[in-house]
Amino acid sequence: MKRSQHSCSANGKAFGLALQALAMMADHSCRQPSSHIADHLCTEATQIRRILAKLAQENILEVREGRDGGYWLARDPASLTFAEIYKALNVNEPFGDGMLDSTGDHPLGVRMHEALLDMAEEINQSIMEALGQRTIADLVTKASIDAN
Repeated sequence: MKRSQHSCSANGKAFGLALQALAMMADHSCRQPSSHIADHLCTEATQIRRILAKLAQENILEVREGRDGGYWLARDPASLTFAEIYKALNVNEPFGDGMLDSTGDHPLGVRMHEALLDMAEEINQSIMEALGQRTIADLVTKASIDAN
């Protein structure tokens, strides 16, 4: 099944909001309602619910619906990498792919596409490697250090 694509800016924002929401949940072990998360992140509750729903589908979060419902981490924050979150959100237009999309189907564009293909793959691989080295627990620690 092909995953839907979104614009890079929308992907980046969803990814950033997801990281912050997960860090917030890791720092508070109780169930968090989406409205509470949205308030703390100064964003719309519907946007947060869409993001959290994707994370729940990928078993990163558990959810309980209803008046006493909310979201909580299904996994240890120390084992939950940024790369897993990135993949769960279907962020499938990394930087390198956007560069390739700019080339076009004209003769120069086709040659440029071929010339840039290896570089784009290297960039995408480097991004995933970097994201794989960071966890939600790291983000919680960093945010706590920066708050002091």
